[in-house]
Amino acid sequence: MAETTVGTKGEAILHGGDLDAARAAFPGAPDPWLDLSTGINPRPYPLPSLTVEAWTRLPGRGEEEGLRRAAARFYGAPSADHVAAAPGSQALIQLLPRLRPPGTVAVLGPTYAEHAQAWALAGHRVRVVTGLDELAAADVAVVVNPNNPDGRILPHETLTLLAARRHAAGGWLVVDEAFAEVTPAASIAPLATTPGLVVVRSFGKFFGLAGVRLGFVLATPALAAMVRAAVGPWAVAGPALAIGCAALNDDAWAQDTRRWLEGAAQRLDGLLAAAGLAVVGGTSLFRLAEDGRAPEFYARLGRAGILVRRFADHPARLRFGLPADSEGECRLRLAFATK
Repeated sequence: MAETTVGTKGEAILHGGDLDAARAAFPGAPDPWLDLSTGINPRPYPLPSLTVEAWTRLPGRGEEEGLRRAAARFYGAPSADHVAAAPGSQALIQLLPRLRPPGTVAVLGPTYAEHAQAWALAGHRVRVVTGLDELAAADVAVVVNPNNPDGRILPHETLTLLAARRHAAGGWLVVDEAFAEVTPAASIAPLATTPGLVVVRSFGKFFGLAGVRLGFVLATPALAAMVRAAVGPWAVAGPALAIGCAALNDDAWAQDTRRWLEGAAQRLDGLLAAAGLAVVGGTSLFRLAEDGRAPEFYARLGRAGILVRRFADHPARLRFGLPADSEGECRLRLAFATK
């Protein structure tokens, strides 16, 4: 199986959402830009009214516990004791490697590069591997499920077996479920009682509120408590606590949103197929297309003020987020048709 060894130089990682770089690359593109380069829901959760106190005082312990209860219920974790909250899942991706002594880490790829880089920068020996059997030799195994960018989903049985074997060897299985809200049945969060299992959840993608900066770890109570201690007091801001509680307790909105995302993803598939692009994976928050003309499509869309996600290591691939409305879909259709 192919593998890649990750160094500790901390090279810049290409991200979606960099409109400043897009404007510099395509100075003649029309404004406003249509940003389809992320997997963030383009129809965000409606912000609730916030009290003045949410901004002017430090959050109380009860508010933080309320957020953890809401997260446990929404994600299916056994209890609030199994939850740790932080200012974004990225903060947790960077924190987790510092909670273990340096060892070996295997990241199931291809996936996004944040996990491998964070573990490498913390002094661990990191390999990006393509086979499940190669995860078994590492102290820590990292899996993104559903995977970014291809949407690959591993079954619960595979993940629980991986967790058990890693725990028996004194290690962890880290499962990044940043996109699991759209496929709740794929989530292993209800098994957060499993020793050695660490589930990372992102609030901002499904709820469309990336700027709130909110993320969670779901794990055994002892491990969740260790993460909470490492994050420190008042890690989540008062406004984020209030918004997170409201959104995580709104089941009707979540159900309606899953239906809308599914329909929007199907319409996007039709647009991509009409342009001659083959859809090879994704979730209902993003679609992965593959074509030898991908660099040409990227440039064509960029000139039209539409940003999509490209991949330096897979130049034939493009990842498309969802247009928010029919106007965005029409703009994408017209850009595909323009040479």
